[in-house]
Amino acid sequence: MATFGKGVEYALHCLLYLIDPPGGTTITVGDVAKFQGVSATYLAKIFTKLKKADLVRSSIGAQGGYELARPADQISFWDVVVAVEGKINLFECRNIRACSALHRDKKVKPDWLASGPCEIHKVMMDVEDQIKAALQKKTLAWLSREVGKKIPKQEMERVARWFFHGEARS
Repeated sequence: MATFGKGVEYALHCLLYLIDPPGGTTITVGDVAKFQGVSATYLAKIFTKLKKADLVRSSIGAQGGYELARPADQISFWDVVVAVEGKINLFECRNIRACSALHRDKKVKPDWLASGPCEIHKVMMDVEDQIKAALQKKTLAWLSREVGKKIPKQEMERVARWFFHGEARS
């Protein structure tokens, strides 16, 4: 099974900062990179993917930066996964059942051997569908609410000050 890269995690964290910024303020990739202690070049690549997927939009100029392209309750975790990783299958069937020593060299294989998906493939596709469905149910709005339950209000205010009141640029 494939795994989601760290880019998905960084993207979700970055998108959190774009939810309901004061006065519709945008955030620069440089500020987010500085805040998270990661390369701005690395995050710029992630933001390019998020923009291409219409999850964020950018503006240029002195007050330029990024903002969400649609409301947080309309951006799912799965949207972010697909934006960052591309359309992926979590399981790749190799059709091993048709490669056994008993049938490997036969030009014509028995119908039962290669017809329809094997049981392993069916189970893995079911699991993949459940994972996708779970990720489609979780949105940035949900994430923001959950994070808001854990982080003290004063800490959230510190983050806002850092991004929106000049501390990021000092």
